[in-house]
Amino acid sequence: MDISFVIPVFNEEKSIRVLYDQIMNQMQHINKRFEIIFVDDGSNDNSFDILQQIGSDNSVVNVIKLRKNFGKSVALSNGFKLAKHDIIITMDSDLQDDPLEIPFFINKISEGYDLVSGWKQHRKDPMLSKNLPSKLFNFMIGLVSGLKLHDYNCGYKAYRKTLARKLPLYGDLHRFTPAIAFSMGFKVVEIPVKHHARPFGHSKYGFNRFTHGLFDFITVIFLTKYLKRPMHLFGFFGFSSFLFGFTICLYLSLLWLAGESIGHRPLLTLGVLLIILGIQFISTGLVAEMITFNQRERGQNDYVEVVLKNT
Repeated sequence: MDISFVIPVFNEEKSIRVLYDQIMNQMQHINKRFEIIFVDDGSNDNSFDILQQIGSDNSVVNVIKLRKNFGKSVALSNGFKLAKHDIIITMDSDLQDDPLEIPFFINKISEGYDLVSGWKQHRKDPMLSKNLPSKLFNFMIGLVSGLKLHDYNCGYKAYRKTLARKLPLYGDLHRFTPAIAFSMGFKVVEIPVKHHARPFGHSKYGFNRFTHGLFDFITVIFLTKYLKRPMHLFGFFGFSSFLFGFTICLYLSLLWLAGESIGHRPLLTLGVLLIILGIQFISTGLVAEMITFNQRERGQNDYVEVVLKNT
């Protein structure tokens, strides 16, 4: 169980070398091979120059530079593709994560877990802008996914490479990796970790992370609940809409048969609209089911943990 570190970097020129030294000092006490993969996510300060210097001084360091700031999910995905060891540990590059916690992640994942997520038990962040929204976010994800964690969005995590390579990472889905992994049948656990105040710079996340998070939350509901059975989602809304519209039109038809004029009534327009929407929802569900059916063979190995064969 050798270790690959994947560390996204965005404008952290003052923190990078300190973090590198801390990891190197800690790994001297751990008898495992390791590599450090820094992913420069389009930094516009001197971060990449510093990473180049570090990489030229030590062969265990690899550096990826993205063409622009694509976000943490894309940075992690590219780092996962390059990682060569069995265990991948992700950390933030702002020095809020403590490398002294690395042995705890290794010990926990060696117990048979596929993902070990950090829990910033005593978070050193502003209460209103980060702590309270984070508590609400964690509650909602736990409610939807069925996985009860205190901190889904902690960047300090350990993955088995087999899991990391399967995770769909785009947008801001890195926040939901424990829930996604759990929905795929992988074993997920949480451990408390130290969390330090940011010594340099400021947070790169603004107000737009709340709107992005809302849309990604809806995406995760679909990915974790209905990805393999999309008709259950579209069919529910489609059938409900169609049934409601059909009931309205049936009621109006009875009035029309009784001699009452219905052509000028807005209720007729609503009934027809609901029937059309219902048919569209059901049709969308059928198309999604056909796509899922055609891809099922390719994804069969996603469910398999181990295969034992006698030769």
